[in-house]
Amino acid sequence: MKGLSTGILLAAFFLLELATFVVFGYWGYHLQSVSVFSILLAVAAPLVLAVLWGKFLSPKASVAIFSYPVRTALKLVVFLAASAALYLTGHEKLGLAFLIVAIVIISAVFLLNLHKVDGTSE
Repeated sequence: MKGLSTGILLAAFFLLELATFVVFGYWGYHLQSVSVFSILLAVAAPLVLAVLWGKFLSPKASVAIFSYPVRTALKLVVFLAASAALYLTGHEKLGLAFLIVAIVIISAVFLLNLHKVDGTSE
């Protein structure tokens, strides 16, 4: 049973990450009124975030220069920025809900020590 709940929590965390990329794309699209620039931002914002996330924040980051607690704090900052982006695009309640869900999920993953990759911990 513990494995199932852990899997569900990690899947929820992954879906939260994917939702963050979508939010930044949505924010980028609605940031400017010029359509070509909006489309560029809608593609560039999540792409830049995905590259930085994969390099520095993912469990198997190619540049693991941060400890797990620092990476967790940085992830929380990214989720806070995503909820602020929702708020700024006129979705105040959705932004608040996103922030609450992010805090609950990231806290559970951190407190349950689910950051282990390949049986190791930091």
